[in-house]
Amino acid sequence: MFIMPLFYSHSIDENTRLAIWHITEEESFFLDKVPTSRSITHWHKRLQHLAGRYLLQFLYPDFPLPLIQVATTKKPYLPEESHHFSISHCGNYAAAIVSTRHRVGIDIEIPVEKLQVLAAKFVSASENKMLPLMAGKRIPALTLIWSAKETMFKWYSHGAVDFRQHLKLHSIKPSVNNHGSIEASFCKDATVPVTVHFTQFDDLVLTWLVQDW
Repeated sequence: MFIMPLFYSHSIDENTRLAIWHITEEESFFLDKVPTSRSITHWHKRLQHLAGRYLLQFLYPDFPLPLIQVATTKKPYLPEESHHFSISHCGNYAAAIVSTRHRVGIDIEIPVEKLQVLAAKFVSASENKMLPLMAGKRIPALTLIWSAKETMFKWYSHGAVDFRQHLKLHSIKPSVNNHGSIEASFCKDATVPVTVHFTQFDDLVLTWLVQDW
């Protein structure tokens, strides 16, 4: 279903839904519907925050927004886990994924040149060898790797993760109609195989993970 400014939506299974919102509204549009945090003073970050929270109830109208708490790792969560969720913001976009059954993670990224400089901090030697095999230019490829690892980090949710050492990407299946998947492993305390899914838009990359621990 597509309505503006809904940019993208996807029902992953009967328990899990995600969406991307293109933020075109004034803050007042969201304040009528979503509680905000007074600690967010920058207007654009506050707008991103509100749009992300708005998406939670857009995806599940019964989502209990007032019950959200924030962990010491800065991850928002529901104490009784009636809904598992993850939120991401980038530029004028917000994304959210919600599941009533499974752990989830989501990330959106706009490809930017600075990833070239940061690559050594999050791309391992084996992952660097995959870059020439990936369709497209180096910046979109680095963006996909970064986004996949951000999604894994959010899915784990406990912080203290080394993106090179603990988050390992093994293979990236070629994109078909801009959709693909990445076989990976989360390697902290125990090794957990995971599959990160992705969708590539013209100037935006979306990654998500739905999997119980």
